[in-house]
Amino acid sequence: MPVDFTAIDFETANSSSASACSVGLVKVRDGKMVDRRGWLIRPPAGHDAFVEWNVRIHGIMASDVADAALWTEQLPDLCAFAEDDVLVAHNAGFDMGVIRGACAATFVDMPSFGYLCSLQVARKTYRLDSYRLPSVASAVGFEDFPHHDAIADAEACAAIVIHAADRWGAGDVQQLAAVAGVRISATVAPASVPAPAAAPHAAAQQAAVLAAGGWAPPPLSV
Repeated sequence: MPVDFTAIDFETANSSSASACSVGLVKVRDGKMVDRRGWLIRPPAGHDAFVEWNVRIHGIMASDVADAALWTEQLPDLCAFAEDDVLVAHNAGFDMGVIRGACAATFVDMPSFGYLCSLQVARKTYRLDSYRLPSVASAVGFEDFPHHDAIADAEACAAIVIHAADRWGAGDVQQLAAVAGVRISATVAPASVPAPAAAPHAAAQQAAVLAAGGWAPPPLSV
């Protein structure tokens, strides 16, 4: 299988995971960036305050998203772009938390994706003083990008995973995760299958039968 995935990055209006105000998506096919998209998002009511700290980081203000699509309106486009890809993000727990938080705040089902954290991959692959996105991206040759622009950050994330896969000699992101010793997690846990009821211990079962005046065969050796 080729190195195929979709890199994703969110910017948020405030500390709420539901406050996504921008998303960047980069499609990777056979180890190459082949498509990219990004758009502004209007956060849902109750999560739509733009705090000064976040605005200083990404430069997006409330007026910029006044006419942007709501989370529920843009989610189908996000899923359509990602298709069935594994999502890759730098510090993926944050970005998957944004999807989870925004879906919960807008009462829509969480989409099901596998995801891989490029931060974890980088820590297993490179020896660096810092594993922040700009530092790792620079180390793999992706330099001078506008950090906290969602599309640019997704491109940087993609560049890291492409480089790491090549360095490990991995043929796809599943193999990369395996050789680097990291997990591909899931946004939605698979349905659990109830475990069969545990059988009584063989010795206890035999004793119970004997106590009742019957006979039980000895347990089989395993």
